[in-house]
Amino acid sequence: MSDAPVLYSLDADGIATITLNRAELRNPISDLDLIEALLDTLVQIEDDPKVRVAILTGAGTAFSAGGNLKAMRPDSGGLNASLPARTRRNYKSGIQRLPLAFAALEVPVIAAVNGPAIGAGLDLACMCDLRVAGETAKFAESFVKLGIIPGDGGAWLLQRIVGFSKAAEMTLTGETIDAAEALRIGLVSQVVPDADLLDAAHKLAARIACNPGFAVRMAKRLIWDAQSMSIGQVLEMSAAMQSVAHATRDNAEAVDAFLEKRKPVFKGD
Repeated sequence: MSDAPVLYSLDADGIATITLNRAELRNPISDLDLIEALLDTLVQIEDDPKVRVAILTGAGTAFSAGGNLKAMRPDSGGLNASLPARTRRNYKSGIQRLPLAFAALEVPVIAAVNGPAIGAGLDLACMCDLRVAGETAKFAESFVKLGIIPGDGGAWLLQRIVGFSKAAEMTLTGETIDAAEALRIGLVSQVVPDADLLDAAHKLAARIACNPGFAVRMAKRLIWDAQSMSIGQVLEMSAAMQSVAHATRDNAEAVDAFLEKRKPVFKGD
C-alpha cells in the first residue's frame, strides 16, 4: 500500500473512495501533511464532474482517533505553540480549513466509520453529509478530557446532527458512545457488521450516484446553506437553482423516461 497520507480511487459508477492512510497512528487529522492531502483530494473530487459521491474512511482499525497526542505539547510539531498567537494561526491555517472545505464541497460525502471516531475524528465524520458505522465503532467529543475545547468546528457541527441537548452532553462529559447509541440519537443512519461496512457505504453511495449529478450537487448546496438562511432566502436560492436544473438534459431525460416507463440514462449534462 502507498505511504501517502490519503489514498484516493474512483470507480466506473462515479463513486470516489478517500482513505485516511495513517493506520499506525490511528489516522490523526491534526498533522499538516494529512490535512493538506485531504484538502487537495476534496478539490480534486469537486473539480471532476465524473465524481457523483464520495466515501471517506480510515485505514486500519480506526476511522480517526482525532489529534496526534505526541504532537500536542507546545512547539512539538502540532497545532499547539508556546505563543498563543501562533497557536491561533496554526488552527486557522491548519485543521480549521477542513470544515470550511467540506461545507463548500458540493459532492456528497459518506463517512464509513470503521472504528473509533474520537475528538477531531468525530468532528470529521460530522463534516460529512451521511455516516454509516461498523458495529464496533466508537464516538466521543472528548476534547474536555484533554483540557481543551473543540477547535475544529465541532461545536457548530455536532448539535446540528444530534440536537443541542445531546451535543451538550457529549461535549461537556467527553464520554464515549457506541455504534448502537450513535444510531439511536441520529449521529449515524446505519450500523452494520464491520465486515460489511464498505459494502453498505457503497450501496448507499450507489443510491445517490444513480441520480443526475448536477441536481445532486445543487441539492447538497441547498440543504447545507439552508441551515443558516431564512425561508425567504431559501426560496430565492431554490428558484435560481431550479431554473438551472430545468435547463439540463438530464432533467429532460428524467421526465421522458418517467412518461415512457423506462430507466433513465443520465449523462451529466
